[in-house]
Amino acid sequence: MNKSRINKLLANFPRVKILVLGDIMLDRYLWGNVERISPEAPVPVVHMSRESANLGGAANVAANVSALGAKVSLFGVIGDDMMAEIFKDNLINGNIKTSGLIIDKNRPTTVKTRIVAHNQQIVRIDREMSAEIPAEIVQQLVTRIARLIKSVDGIIISDYGKGVITYDLLAEIIPLARKHGVFIAVDPKEVHFMNYREVSVITPNHHEAGFISGKKITNDTILADVGWNLMDLLSLESLLITRGEKGMALFEKDRKLTLIPALSKTVYDVTGAGDTVIATLTVAKTAGASMKEAAILANSAAGLAVAQFGTARISRHELKAAMLAGSRDKDLK
Repeated sequence: MNKSRINKLLANFPRVKILVLGDIMLDRYLWGNVERISPEAPVPVVHMSRESANLGGAANVAANVSALGAKVSLFGVIGDDMMAEIFKDNLINGNIKTSGLIIDKNRPTTVKTRIVAHNQQIVRIDREMSAEIPAEIVQQLVTRIARLIKSVDGIIISDYGKGVITYDLLAEIIPLARKHGVFIAVDPKEVHFMNYREVSVITPNHHEAGFISGKKITNDTILADVGWNLMDLLSLESLLITRGEKGMALFEKDRKLTLIPALSKTVYDVTGAGDTVIATLTVAKTAGASMKEAAILANSAAGLAVAQFGTARISRHELKAAMLAGSRDKDLK
């Protein structure tokens, strides 16, 4: 992509409206230092110095969309607890609409608490319920999304396997979005793969894609076999397989395969990188990019994200600077 095209696409980002649906969670961090081993057990004693909270799961996807300058509404389920209040405060601070949140008094807000000492994660504690949401909450989500679907450009389904994305929900939402010509992007979970039929794009990593196809992706030939198999199996418009340090592979329904090399030379933390990918891909595509252009932008954003600690959100200005700096790379033209 040349400079003019990059500038034009990114200038359109603020005009885009995205709906994010999925498993939402709160990432808590307890920061401290280790100076000794506990006399009670062979474990480090962490002297906590501070605490922070961040949006996770589908909420992190929404935060990535917001950071790129697009408008975003988040739909999902939270509990009736203190962590839900902290979660909502984080949404408001991130300019993310909270009207799509459904409260389920029978399940806790999903919280992942990480204890970090000297920038090294020592342990993670998960508080969650992964049972599927009941039918009445599915219908509440469908009703609220139906009211908004005509006014959005794209929908991101962020499936973390925590119970919100169910067969019944997908059976209502995917046809609804298709009916209104809304771009549908899915960050998949293996157990639900067969329920993502006829969407615009899914973005599995190479492990997930290989698992569903019963093959381990060890070379480009197997990669192509796996990709085209998934394209045909699910009647997809496109498929983006993320490959870590090997970059990405974009499959399109005109039987075109594009291999996109990774850009980051330093991988510090891959936490939330998939969220960055699907957010950037969807915003770019609905802003007027081709699928190849959207994938290149997503690849660039991912490269920036993995070079930072924690769930990084890449701004439109950071992405623009990175793209302009790399626009001379022949592989990206």
